[in-house]
Amino acid sequence: MRGLIISLAALVACSTVAEAAGDAASGKKIMSKCQVCHGKDGLAKLPDAPNIAGQKEAYLVKALIAFKDGERKNEQMTVVVKGLSDEDIANVAAYYSSIKISVQVPP
Repeated sequence: MRGLIISLAALVACSTVAEAAGDAASGKKIMSKCQVCHGKDGLAKLPDAPNIAGQKEAYLVKALIAFKDGERKNEQMTVVVKGLSDEDIANVAAYYSSIKISVQVPP
């Protein structure tokens, strides 16, 4: 399954018209662990946590897998991702990437 998720993440990253690999509605149901730091809206609630709203889905999948595999180190993230399946990771990534954000460039 992990190979499938990585392949899907690569496909999403390389596609000109990216189709979601995960299911955002399912991700919304399982992201309660994530929202403690990153918020339900993807805007960080803790000063050391990044905003992830609107982040590219493939990036989120890759980052979460790296935390799960120990390639990336963060005590809180290691605890959180430990209990996520590959499908959960894909779905959470789909949820947070589906949040629409707007950017205002300063004058």
